[in-house]
Amino acid sequence: MRKVKIGIIGCGNISGIYLENLTRTFANTEVFAVSDFSEERMAAAAQQYGVPNQWTAEQILSSEEVELVVNLTTPGEHYRICRLALESGKHVYVEKPLSLSPEEGRGLVELARAKGLLLGGAPDTFLGAGLQTCRKLIDDGYIGQPIAATAFMLGHGHESWHPNPAFYYQAGGGPMFDMGPYYLTALVSLLGPVQTVAGMTAKSFEQRTITSQPRFGEKIDVEVPTHIAGTLRFRSGAIATMITSFDVWSSSLPPIEIYGTLGTLRVPDPNTFGGPISLRPAGASEFSEFPLVHQYADNSRGIGVSDMADCIVNGGVPRANGELTSHVLDIMHAFHSSSDSGQYAELTSSCEQPRPLKTGLIKGYLD
Repeated sequence: MRKVKIGIIGCGNISGIYLENLTRTFANTEVFAVSDFSEERMAAAAQQYGVPNQWTAEQILSSEEVELVVNLTTPGEHYRICRLALESGKHVYVEKPLSLSPEEGRGLVELARAKGLLLGGAPDTFLGAGLQTCRKLIDDGYIGQPIAATAFMLGHGHESWHPNPAFYYQAGGGPMFDMGPYYLTALVSLLGPVQTVAGMTAKSFEQRTITSQPRFGEKIDVEVPTHIAGTLRFRSGAIATMITSFDVWSSSLPPIEIYGTLGTLRVPDPNTFGGPISLRPAGASEFSEFPLVHQYADNSRGIGVSDMADCIVNGGVPRANGELTSHVLDIMHAFHSSSDSGQYAELTSSCEQPRPLKTGLIKGYLD
């Protein structure tokens, strides 16, 4: 099996799990070089995961050996690095979000198409055992025709535990842009693309006080909405209700439920790769847990990169592709624009519902 050589740009917190899986879990990927503005952090990553080259971003982009760039920089740098990589003739996989604006996201999709290159991005949690098992249950008719869904991400923000939480309350932050990609990507993977969004937003606290170290006691000015609620109509006709919030102290609501003509499916946390999954067919007195029938129930971030590597070698469209990530970015912005305008937001973008993975519990190559 040919290994696709990868250059990783950005060695921050999220890079560890990517390096772990791309060097040790997936058989078709080889991390050839890493880059970071912190030489200490870059050297530590290279040493821990046996990466042979510590390069600048420019060296990765100009290398004839690197085929695929994995962009793990901060969100404000996503568009710039992705664009430079595509212009350098590299396939690109980027952490969420694809970019900060829908226009930039669509521009990257168009540039990749014009260059004949693959573009994709996180989250790839929908390729894990939990959501793939849910996809099979829906496709196999266990709940009949999906007609509705609910999705809830309710918490009280990052200032009590994150070492540098200010970003989450500034432009590009907020609960929708932080956690929305997981929930929306899961919903699109299960129900298909979205057609219309109706949203309402609120900012319940003008300031937050950091209670984590090392910035304990500092005040954060809140610049973005921190409670976003709304409704989505999918092109399939299904309607979903969604809330993302940094203003809620506690909740017992499930992350995602899908309602069909023949039953209800409780979907696991879309920020994870495993279960549990519960199913309650019409007429049943209670929910019953359903076993996972796919592999990759552990933290398998990078599975989307491996899937892209397979497409580089064998052809095809990656499941976590640019059209999907761009569509999810459009949906997130639509919640805010609908609230601002007081009108429905009609989506101009779309995507294909990602094709499912094959079943199987033996950990190995994707297909």
